[in-house]
Amino acid sequence: MDVYLLFAHEPYYPGPGTQEVNTSVVVAGSLLQPQVLQPDGARIHDLLTQGRCPGEIVPLSTLTHELDGGARWPEVANWEAVIEDLLQLFRDHDCDALGLGLPEIPRALVCNGPHGEIRAVDPTSGAHCTYGLADRVEVLVEVGKHLAWAEAGACLWPGDGLLPPVNSVDAS
Repeated sequence: MDVYLLFAHEPYYPGPGTQEVNTSVVVAGSLLQPQVLQPDGARIHDLLTQGRCPGEIVPLSTLTHELDGGARWPEVANWEAVIEDLLQLFRDHDCDALGLGLPEIPRALVCNGPHGEIRAVDPTSGAHCTYGLADRVEVLVEVGKHLAWAEAGACLWPGDGLLPPVNSVDAS
């Protein structure tokens, strides 16, 4: 079992009558596709998999947090180009992805760092709500349930012709 990358992206509709997909999960090996900007994909793969537990779902925002709030991304990879390449890969069916249509608050929680908070106003009551780490964990648990269901027959396929991983990133 591999580690998974969870990332938000511009919404799209995979087909007529389908739900909006605004967040996706890929297996870490997908970052090793030759069609992904390299060595950037391999460097993100290394960062993603180092010290993680099998089956762990890691939001891109967690990697950003680990890289000093994103200040160190330039020394690791062009994450935006890598995400664009991943989107193209699974839209072209060159790897598998779990596409999700997360509602606004859960999507914001996975886009925010692990220690961030989201503040919102309930439009019906006017009450202020604060969402934090516990809520983010709940979202990741729900994503994990969707992933388990999606992988019930077979694990997500990272694609063919994967490049070898590198061990060049130290996130500490």
